[in-house]
Amino acid sequence: MTSSGSPSAAALAFDRLLEIMAKLRDPKGGCPWDLEQNFATIAPYTIEEAYEVADAIQQDDMPALKGELGDLLFQSVFYAQMAREAGHFTMTDIIESINNKMIERHPHVFGEEKIETADAQTVAWEHRKAKERARLAEATGKQASVLDGVALALPALMRAEKLQKRAARVGFDWPDTALVVAKVREELAEVEVEIATGAPQDRLIDELGDLLFVCANLARHLKVDPEVALRQANAKFERRFRRIEAIMAEEGRDPAEAGLDRLEEAWQQAKREERQPG
Repeated sequence: MTSSGSPSAAALAFDRLLEIMAKLRDPKGGCPWDLEQNFATIAPYTIEEAYEVADAIQQDDMPALKGELGDLLFQSVFYAQMAREAGHFTMTDIIESINNKMIERHPHVFGEEKIETADAQTVAWEHRKAKERARLAEATGKQASVLDGVALALPALMRAEKLQKRAARVGFDWPDTALVVAKVREELAEVEVEIATGAPQDRLIDELGDLLFVCANLARHLKVDPEVALRQANAKFERRFRRIEAIMAEEGRDPAEAGLDRLEEAWQQAKREERQPG
């Protein structure tokens, strides 16, 4: 008998998962919901599952992480089954593709190349990815760009950071953080002008987008992941607002009828309580 952590046990478990997926998509006796799905309808679930993995990691919840990773793996299996049915590719093709890619991108591990540090590996990795983008552009007849491969489906804040990182590789970047801070102030002032002049919605969207974009740039210069920072801000807001609701409940009040001044007082109380030790 093999241990649950052995490669052979993992292969058997994975084969069983493939069989389960095939049965779910079997036109004769499969699940009606699974049979109705296609690549486009499953994509939002994949994004959701990826965020649930990130949430389990942030909560340091290993039992939850195990389950969420299983859910995310199932997404790949779902795509593979639909692709096999349509004659595009199989799960074996997917696995071989990533196997080959990882070996090609790590010649210092699987070949003779010498890379001594993580920073040097990052540089080498980006060089190889740039060559891959150039080959793809040549094959498709398109002009290669350093921005190629930044997925449109990424969350906007994350995509902004990635676009900025790519542009920075060819020197299109602010030389220091102080200039980025100044740009934040400039963009905020432009938003204020549009508000003061009663600008139409499309102008507000344009200027506010510029402000958010440069805020992402500031986060990058500070070596802060903007997605992580915003998730933490969301969590902090949720925690404090729930405390406001609890305070209102203790007073027998409906938050909707308490008034902004009282809600602000409760907000400040929630902030003070967080700062108190114990």
